Amino acid sequence: MKITLLTVGKTDKDWVKQGMDIYLSRLKHYIPFSVVEIPELKNVSSLTKDQIKVREGELILKNVRPADDLILLDERGKEYSSVELAKVIQDKISYAGKDIVFVIGGAYGFSDAVYGRANSKISLSRMTFSHQMVRAIFIEQIYRAFTIMKGEPYHHE
Repeated sequence: MKITLLTVGKTDKDWVKQGMDIYLSRLKHYIPFSVVEIPELKNVSSLTKDQIKVREGELILKNVRPADDLILLDERGKEYSSVELAKVIQDKISYAGKDIVFVIGGAYGFSDAVYGRANSKISLSRMTFSHQMVRAIFIEQIYRAFTIMKGEPYHHE
């Protein structure tokens, strides 16, 4: 079992990369975890938002296998506390046994095809974060979830 974070667009902020690298190096002690970056579309000025979402959606779905548990990071998703997220991940690892693919979409969100394929949606907050920043925040939350599952002293209640 492994976890993948699929993102639309490259991580182009050094401080975001540094934050991601800190938690990626810590996560490797718990589970195989990778980040897959789908390049942003080029020459999109003549495309509508919906056309961009459709094209990005096609690229997202090319990176997801039929057996993967696809979870979208979406503003309309369910919100969890860190402890609740740890329980969700633990249950998926224990009972489902599928690889988990979390997806951070592009600026306009997801296409209907991606929503249709998704197994679930989660929201990190009712607030909106930049697509760059949420990468580091989310990876930290996955690391936090594993320390909670292992009873380690990283998370404080």
